[in-house]
Amino acid sequence: MRNFLTFIRRFRVLLFFALLQGFALSIYFTFVHFPRAQYLTTASIVSGSILEVRNDLTKHFNLSENNTNLQKENIALMDRLPFSFVQVNNGLVKIEDTTYQQQYEYIPATLINSTHDKRNNYFTLNIGSKQGVVRGMGVFSGKGVVGVIHNSSDHYSVVKSCLTESINVDVMIEKTGQFGLLKWNGKDARRGTMWGVSNDVELKKWAAVVTRGGGGIFPRGIPVGKIEKATEIEGKPLWDITLKFSENYTSLQRVYVVKNILLEEQKKLESLTLNEHGL
Repeated sequence: MRNFLTFIRRFRVLLFFALLQGFALSIYFTFVHFPRAQYLTTASIVSGSILEVRNDLTKHFNLSENNTNLQKENIALMDRLPFSFVQVNNGLVKIEDTTYQQQYEYIPATLINSTHDKRNNYFTLNIGSKQGVVRGMGVFSGKGVVGVIHNSSDHYSVVKSCLTESINVDVMIEKTGQFGLLKWNGKDARRGTMWGVSNDVELKKWAAVVTRGGGGIFPRGIPVGKIEKATEIEGKPLWDITLKFSENYTSLQRVYVVKNILLEEQKKLESLTLNEHGL
């Protein structure tokens, strides 16, 4: 206490000056408009910059968690969309509202390894059989079709991507319903081909191509790409259609694996029908 009183006595003039200076500045900024505005603007800029830096750091460290939460929200939304359901009451006479049964479920995943510059390209996912992933399931992203599960272990899966020689996904032109197979010629990671469309069908540039849904791997209507150009195949009544993919496979990170709840029933019925007719 004695040292504190000694300090006050020694610097009493300087402390009194600082007190008066603070009081004068306070009155100045309170009653004079321009300096006050400049002070507040500068303070706002400084505090805003600090908050912006803090927000950027927070977003960076929370990015993975936010993306995962976003995937879960997307799944919840997709579960409510019409292509996730199959119509149960489909009679000609409608007595009460049509009921629907869910047909597709979606499992979120992240790519941990991928290629896009080979003749046959594969993606590795961070989920496997313990999450319900099995061979033959479809994989798509928020922008479009990605590929089909090729193999899976307990915790990982390998996807045969659309950038492979034998992808053969059932697709169709959205507005006309003309269907064919998605293929890849091994040249351009941003472009594929649609095979099997008759050249007596009129095609429009940039027409949307989507999944047909017939094989039970993908729901109907998932984007695949858009028609960039079409040329007639010499000696065949078919179009050679070039598609620009909806998804950029060179920068893909997060995807969804499609689980068709009714696929086994569909396969069993189709197999029974083929056996009955000896096909």
